[in-house]
Amino acid sequence: MQPIVLGPNMPRQFYRGAGRIARFRGDGAPEDRPEDWVGAATPRFGLAPDGITRLPGGDLLSDAIAADPVAWLGAEHVARYGANPALLVKLLDAGQRLPVHVHPDRAFAAGHLASPYGKTEAWIVLEAEPGAAVHMGFRRDVAAAELAGWVRDQDVPAMLAATNEVPVTAGDAVLCPAGTPHAIGAGVLVLEVQEPTDFSILLEWQGFLPGPDGASVGLPMDEALECVHRGAWTGERVASLRGPGVTGAAGSLLPAEADPFFVTERLGAGGFGPSYALLVVTDGTGTLVPESGPAIAVGRGSTVLIPHAAGPCTLTGDVRAIRCLPGR
Repeated sequence: MQPIVLGPNMPRQFYRGAGRIARFRGDGAPEDRPEDWVGAATPRFGLAPDGITRLPGGDLLSDAIAADPVAWLGAEHVARYGANPALLVKLLDAGQRLPVHVHPDRAFAAGHLASPYGKTEAWIVLEAEPGAAVHMGFRRDVAAAELAGWVRDQDVPAMLAATNEVPVTAGDAVLCPAGTPHAIGAGVLVLEVQEPTDFSILLEWQGFLPGPDGASVGLPMDEALECVHRGAWTGERVASLRGPGVTGAAGSLLPAEADPFFVTERLGAGGFGPSYALLVVTDGTGTLVPESGPAIAVGRGSTVLIPHAAGPCTLTGDVRAIRCLPGR
């Protein structure tokens, strides 16, 4: 079982991209699609199998993993998570500001959505226009009735004014815990690493959806809003969610708070051990050499699915990459 260089997997979305994924990948990815679901075994909410990666032979990745989970994921992973990779990775191109929305945490997902996973996520900023920013967390305590009123009336200016606006530049890494109201601003290309669900509760749908149908993962909106963390975030809390980022020394890009959910590692030339992983090459060119099997040419924009059974691998050349792994 060898690493697999992936083509684009870009299901339709309700917001605009700006062609950044196509330019980053350089492989004919459609310019009008804002997301590339990299090695995804998770479907879009309510639209399965849309979103799941198809392997070169045409099989769904989720089916291939279910047929031989130990080879794909490793025995230790299967003992902990079963046949779920416990990871979802995307390239996301914000051609416009995304709507204010929130993802449920694990406790809410278990109680309301029959899932052991919520959707804590992180953003590794690959490209950013001057002045780019993300909105995350409320700057002050927000009462339940006030939030419900904003959502009912679609008072987006009030929602945005209550959030922390966090500037971002290329190389930044930001953790967004589940339950956090947030919106990615226009003008960025991010590598988005998250728990393996597609649970999104839109607090803002005006201009994105025809109406509130589809905004609350099938729950009544008042019930869905119970997952929102409405407490104030201090500047210290916001700062604690920034990791070392892409430009730091080799190691994790994210704060330790991310580790139970997913791990992202900076890689240059050198070896790494066996694990189910998704590799995204951010700069340069080189080769990925598995323990047994042919060397694979990689370069900026390459996305590679690495099964556990591929064994130890080595990157060679003038190349920099991000390896995404399940939580630990």
